[in-house]
Amino acid sequence: MKSLNVYSALVVLFLTCGAAMATKENDQIIKGNNCETKIGLPCVLEAFTSIFDTGTISSKCCGELVGLGNVCHSALVKRTLENLLFKDLSPARIIAKSIQTWNNCLGLIDSPSPFA
Repeated sequence: MKSLNVYSALVVLFLTCGAAMATKENDQIIKGNNCETKIGLPCVLEAFTSIFDTGTISSKCCGELVGLGNVCHSALVKRTLENLLFKDLSPARIIAKSIQTWNNCLGLIDSPSPFA
């Protein structure tokens, strides 16, 4: 439970304070596409833990992530990496996990349901 509270705090920080540290390009992408309003907080938490830790992302949240769009997804991940709280993380590793999460979600969303 403590872990969830830490992630919740980081995500809130990511959504509210990260804009001050974002590059102009990422900030323009995020604002111009209303990225922060296109995915619910529970799914932000799942995506965040999937990319920045060892969590998993549900099919419901994969749907929201894909609905967010790759441009928003990439800009939000890059903006998070610019935050000093994440300075000790390997950007290459995080970008790779971000791409992996995105591709896994695309595959999950695009694959036909076995119950159809």
